[in-house]
Amino acid sequence: MIKTKENKRNNLIKILFIIASILFAMPSIIYLVQKKTVFQFEPYFQFLYDAQVNRVTQTLLYIFILVILAVLYFTIIKYRKDIFENTKKMFLFISIIALIFAVVLPFLSSDIFYYLGIGRLDSTYHQNPYYTTIKDFVEQGENSKYLQTDTVLAQGYGNYWSDSTVVYGPIWTLICKMVASLSFGNIDFGLLVFKLVNVLVHLCNCYLIYKISHKKIFPLLYGLNPFILIEGIACVHNDMFVILFILIALYFLVKKKKLVVSVAFLAMATAIKYFAIILLPFIVIYYFREEKPLKRLGRCIQYGVLFLIILMIPYLFYIQDGQVLSGLLTQQEKVAKSFYVIIIEYFKEPTLSVSTVNHVLLGAFTIIYFFTCVILLNKKQIRFREEMRKANYFIMAFLFLLITSFQPWYIIWLFPLLMWQRAENIKWIPQIAIMSEFANSIFLTYGEGWQNGIPFTFILIVGSLAMWIINQKTRRKKIWIN
Repeated sequence: MIKTKENKRNNLIKILFIIASILFAMPSIIYLVQKKTVFQFEPYFQFLYDAQVNRVTQTLLYIFILVILAVLYFTIIKYRKDIFENTKKMFLFISIIALIFAVVLPFLSSDIFYYLGIGRLDSTYHQNPYYTTIKDFVEQGENSKYLQTDTVLAQGYGNYWSDSTVVYGPIWTLICKMVASLSFGNIDFGLLVFKLVNVLVHLCNCYLIYKISHKKIFPLLYGLNPFILIEGIACVHNDMFVILFILIALYFLVKKKKLVVSVAFLAMATAIKYFAIILLPFIVIYYFREEKPLKRLGRCIQYGVLFLIILMIPYLFYIQDGQVLSGLLTQQEKVAKSFYVIIIEYFKEPTLSVSTVNHVLLGAFTIIYFFTCVILLNKKQIRFREEMRKANYFIMAFLFLLITSFQPWYIIWLFPLLMWQRAENIKWIPQIAIMSEFANSIFLTYGEGWQNGIPFTFILIVGSLAMWIINQKTRRKKIWIN
């Protein structure tokens, strides 16, 4: 009788999660049924795509469904051993949820249309997207005629970033090129292909997390997290690919003991977003932990050179001069959704400036990181779990303190090393990820604008601190790790 009740409860939890996911996808389904296309889709941070419904109502609906998803998510984590009898059923459920969220249109970001646009610019029109913008190409000569037949290019031309050259590394540009070449100039097909690719990447990430950890909790913490589903699959952010390459690097390091392959994939991750380089010393020194400090240093130099060579190879497809690296600075020149917007609003220059604070923090980060690597180089006993915790603290500091143009989906960077963190952090990281989605409701209500980054930041900081305090007071490791 008890077993029957448990089975009913477990099935109910799964059914409710599927229903909540479908409810989240309904605005997109309704839009697609009515419009028959995503061409000229302009979300403007709207959960519902009906101008007749006011933003407050839309936001309340979004929060309501998100609360349901979050509660069910943590319930699944709690009862995971009973809900999923084996890993096959677990991955089947993760796959079903991922496919449902693939239907959700990118209502929080239009970046995917820019990605497809620059991919089309590269693959079909043979333009170098590091030197030519979509806008430059379209407005040159008679190229505007392509807007009539190529909806991928047209959607990219109408995007906010259309007058910007690529700000990411060349691996991402090559991925965009390959996906856009499969779109055949049709934005609907292009978005579908990109969505399916991201679903595949999502499932690969879940599988790699399980293969590395051999515990159900970690692929579930990642794979069913509403934050990952919204930002990674619905909004199709490229951070999913960075995580894929980092996880492959960690898998070959920990499970296969193949450092060259590990370094190669870490370089590929860095060739999308450069924060991944933070992990390089930790990986190399750990691999040669049995050797003496001087030999370790030599190995670091050796594999550092290998890393740079692999990193630079994809740049050869695009490099003409130093401008190809200018994208690294473009993002840092912007200020959004970080504590830097608070500085701009409440500490007017010359009292306190964004650049001064950023340079001080960058200097402090560099010094601490350098001496951490030196200590690690000379350490007698190196434990992988301990070093991965340190590495994640550096990524966390980079994420929340150094990036002036912070975006909530960057929090995904904290997930690859989640399985080696302390129990309270294993809870906290998924919590702050979901908290960022609640903070995003500010933009659903008031629209996009840097001023709205102030309440967003306050909600994220206060919410994260509250979760941290609660976790410190209720440490129950067995529930989360076993």
